[in-house]
Amino acid sequence: MEAQKLTELLRATIDPNPEQRKAAEDQLAQIHKIIGFVPTILQIVMQTTLEQPVRQAGAVYLKNLINSSWSDHETKPGEPIPFSIHEQDRAMIRSAIVDAIVHAPELIRVQLSVCVNHIIKSDFPGRWPQVVDNISIYLQNPDVNGWNGALVTMYQLVKTYEYKRFEERTPLNEAMNLLLPMIYQLMMTLLNDQSEQSVLLQKQILKIYYALTQYSLPLDLITKEIFSQWMEICRQIADRAVPDCSHLDDDERTEFPYWKTKKWALHIMVRMFERYGSPSSVVSEKYQKFAEWYLPTFSSGVLEVLLKILDQYRNRVYVSPRVLTDVLNYLKIAVSHAYTWKLIKPHMVAVIQDVIFPIMSFTDSDQELWESDPYEYIRLKFDIFEDYATPVPAAQSLLHSVCKKRKGILPKAMATIMQIITSPNADNKQKDGALHMIGTLADVLLKKTLYRDQVESMLTTYVFPEFQNPAGHMRARACWVLHYFCDVQIKNPQVLAETMRLTTNALLTDKELPVKVEAAIGLQMFLSSQDEAPQYVESQIKEITKELLTIIRETENEDLTNVMQKIVCTFTEQLLPVATEICQHLATTFSQVLESEEGSDEKAITAMGLLNTIETLLSVMEEHPDVLLNLHPIVINVVGHIFQHNITDFYEETFSLVYDLTSKSISAEMWQMLELIYQVFKKDGVDYFIDIMPALHNYVTVDTPAFLSNPNRLLAILDMCKTMLTSNPGEDPECHAAKLMEVIILQCKGQIDSVIHMFVELALSRLTREVQSSELRTMCLQVVIAALYYNPQLLLSILDKMSQPNNEPISSHFIKQWLHDTDCFLGIHDRKLCVLGLCTLISLGDAKPQVLSEVAGKIVPSLILLFDGLKRAYESRAQEEEEEEEEEDGDDCEEALSSDEDEMDEMAPNYLDKLADYTKTKGPAAGFEVKAELKDDEEDSDDEAEESVGDLNETGLETFTTPIDEEENESAIDEYWTFKEVITALSAQDQAWYSLLTSNLTPEQAKALQEVVVTADQRKAAKESKLIEKQGGFAFPQTTVPTSFKFGS
Repeated sequence: MEAQKLTELLRATIDPNPEQRKAAEDQLAQIHKIIGFVPTILQIVMQTTLEQPVRQAGAVYLKNLINSSWSDHETKPGEPIPFSIHEQDRAMIRSAIVDAIVHAPELIRVQLSVCVNHIIKSDFPGRWPQVVDNISIYLQNPDVNGWNGALVTMYQLVKTYEYKRFEERTPLNEAMNLLLPMIYQLMMTLLNDQSEQSVLLQKQILKIYYALTQYSLPLDLITKEIFSQWMEICRQIADRAVPDCSHLDDDERTEFPYWKTKKWALHIMVRMFERYGSPSSVVSEKYQKFAEWYLPTFSSGVLEVLLKILDQYRNRVYVSPRVLTDVLNYLKIAVSHAYTWKLIKPHMVAVIQDVIFPIMSFTDSDQELWESDPYEYIRLKFDIFEDYATPVPAAQSLLHSVCKKRKGILPKAMATIMQIITSPNADNKQKDGALHMIGTLADVLLKKTLYRDQVESMLTTYVFPEFQNPAGHMRARACWVLHYFCDVQIKNPQVLAETMRLTTNALLTDKELPVKVEAAIGLQMFLSSQDEAPQYVESQIKEITKELLTIIRETENEDLTNVMQKIVCTFTEQLLPVATEICQHLATTFSQVLESEEGSDEKAITAMGLLNTIETLLSVMEEHPDVLLNLHPIVINVVGHIFQHNITDFYEETFSLVYDLTSKSISAEMWQMLELIYQVFKKDGVDYFIDIMPALHNYVTVDTPAFLSNPNRLLAILDMCKTMLTSNPGEDPECHAAKLMEVIILQCKGQIDSVIHMFVELALSRLTREVQSSELRTMCLQVVIAALYYNPQLLLSILDKMSQPNNEPISSHFIKQWLHDTDCFLGIHDRKLCVLGLCTLISLGDAKPQVLSEVAGKIVPSLILLFDGLKRAYESRAQEEEEEEEEEDGDDCEEALSSDEDEMDEMAPNYLDKLADYTKTKGPAAGFEVKAELKDDEEDSDDEAEESVGDLNETGLETFTTPIDEEENESAIDEYWTFKEVITALSAQDQAWYSLLTSNLTPEQAKALQEVVVTADQRKAAKESKLIEKQGGFAFPQTTVPTSFKFGS
């Protein structure tokens, strides 16, 4: 491959002339498959005489090619084999790429490190064990560039295994046996050199150690001695002074290498403590002894350094936000352990006053952002991804944790807060910090009688006046605090009225956008928590709704869409006149969000929120067809736009909207939409079949005559089911497809004879391929059972035509499989269909298949099994309907821990043992002896789980109802009564067949059969009584029914 020609092509790919670029890209596409092409690109990238942009273009091209074409692709028979780089070229790249990373400038090294990551994922250790030697050679040489390149490569190696399970990490652990001591020695050398270059290498080593240990700590590789060495390195780096960086602005300071290295050292220490060093909450039992060693070994040294960092912050010395976050997170974990709590307890009040309080106060930079870009201010305040970039959430979390868990701290914290709030000299920023702290502690205060009774007076005295504060951020904080106290039990209705008035007023009249946003969320919280709240805003609800729509559009804030949903649900009747306007506004805002490019993840969340709000609006307006008539065209436009532009991110929400649009009736436009859904499905909808299913169920069941009036509708849905059952999308979607086929058969009884064979063939052919779950097997059987119930003669003739001469008839094979799998049918619907199917089968008289004589003895026992399951399922459903959850708020229910107690993590592996120890220790102190033992009931859990699954009154697919699930109307089919009629008729009209079915029953089975017949009479009597009651008659007492039934001639 000619390097000169390739260089010119790469140069042309960055030419300002688009035609030149296009021509060069086309030429590269034509020649990239030639052997020798890829190594030549790497050669060009490494030519130091070439200008940087050309080398960079080559590096990007190489990265994309390796990402797409490095590995061999698996293909199905008959499909073209996609291009992958020839093994000869791959070998050349593997032998040269580490050298290339070592010698490359930073911008190119970044691209090459992505290449090496991809190669390691694909080829290590199998085809490329040498990468470990490549790294070790450079680590042992004194060249700094060699170290850097080796560490970058090593980081990619470790990152590849970062989240793998312990047993999958053997190749990495073997490599690290050689490499970990090397980077430790290198680190010890570098610690003596405080140059920026050395500090950046230290940072890279810490990142490697973090990736190696953050998910799984290999104790055979990292012994206690080695672990101690690395902890000491982290402690030293955390402790050492950082050169002055006051000449840098805030953004540059956080990127200062000395602070970034300190951040990684603290990252490691927090992670080790959190996952492996906390005796009550280690991630796995195997770390328990390690944790018991960690706590006394490292706590004192680490906490001393962390408190020193906080002391710097107290004394106005700069500490980077992420370092501060990690320090506070470490302290939060330390609060839970008696050992570490004793070490930090003497300092805690000072930490609350001089660290947590300033962090939680409004700052100059907050003020600057508030004034210059209120939209960005709102985005940052509500963005969960920003939590780590600022220490505020960590400060909140530590404050909450220590006040909730440790005795005596809450009163001291509250004393500090009240001192600030009541001080005439406190400025707005300090007041903001104090109110921020109060709101953070709201749930703790509401559980303590001492404080709970004073909350109302605290709100009226210190929070309400802030709504008049000229400083916008204080008005926003007042709304925020109220929102956090929304669960308070308000004794004086005037206080609730004033809360709602102030919040509504802030939303409607405040000029500052962040105040409006906080007010809206406060409003939602009070509407959700206080039953009396709606009456105070009802008269203004239209203005509130319009204002809310405006600020949703202005801010595109996802939290506000939740507020809108709450208002729509609470004030449905009042919003009827403006429902169309609301819907149109939401639809227009949705279009606006789609069109704006930036911050795509946040925009997507907001857009989903808008779609969910539209869906809520449709749901609550369900009982108002005249309003729905106006909403439907607006929503249909939104849905159509998403489908026509294939915006797959929103398919889930969009199919929910289609479900709502078809739940009561189906308009001409929605029948057209079915065509569009079919096209979407064929293009890229296979992955969304489960989401489409509820809407398809509506199309079949809501207006069945219209569905059948155009044969293409049935054929389209059948084709979707066929695609699902023949393309291996996974068994859950396949179950849904089979369920939909069963629904169609039962829904269209007597109207689709000409296509029944397609349903049956599809279900049975799926059973000929591997089926892993009993759910899919029974679901496919149910399609055939439904066809039997639809028209038994038609089904048997279809099965006869499908049978091969000299083989067992398919009808025989099917019936045997069905009886064999009777115990796999769960829930009410599946068992009921089975009963109706078996009743149909045994009633066929002379037309019954020959195999029935062979299996006659199994049929009634199978029916008894089904009825037993049905009995339990009906009982379970009745019990669920009766159960009402009761929640009681305990008084002072959460006891704080004294200084010598550890917090117990209920999710920890040894929780029960700890609880037993705790009760034995505390019992005698409280004056009683504890003799009971706490045992884990896992030994019994398997049997119980199985039984409870058997008792399931509803399987996941039973929500897709069919005519046989109707229980209320007069023509409802009762499986007990059907069975009684069939068995009674057989005993009178076909005694030989009846005898064959029942002669071999055991006494227990005969008794069970008798109980089924008794139940049939009871159910019939109950239904008749209910019908009379419905028609305005009297509810009669239980009719007397026979308690025995004679079997035999």
